[in-house]
Amino acid sequence: MHELSEAAKNAISSGSIKVRVTRSGMFQQLTFIVRKSRLGDVEYTELYTERQIDMSELVRIANSIGLPVKAQNAEAFPAGTSAADFRNL
Repeated sequence: MHELSEAAKNAISSGSIKVRVTRSGMFQQLTFIVRKSRLGDVEYTELYTERQIDMSELVRIANSIGLPVKAQNAEAFPAGTSAADFRNL
């Protein structure tokens, strides 16, 4: 199992987290909600927003918080992890 950061633990316990993101060259504060998703037979925890975010920004957020991040257009996992690392959170 992947070791969770304090930000990830706080997000899971509160059900959401506010993150500063860059969208269209502008900084914005977006709320990501914690939800369960499925990938094959694995159910895992991820952060989700309905907004579209560039893939490079999703990767940055996933790596800084330590949880998978999904937006309307893409999904990113922290470096070196997979869905199986975030099951049962």
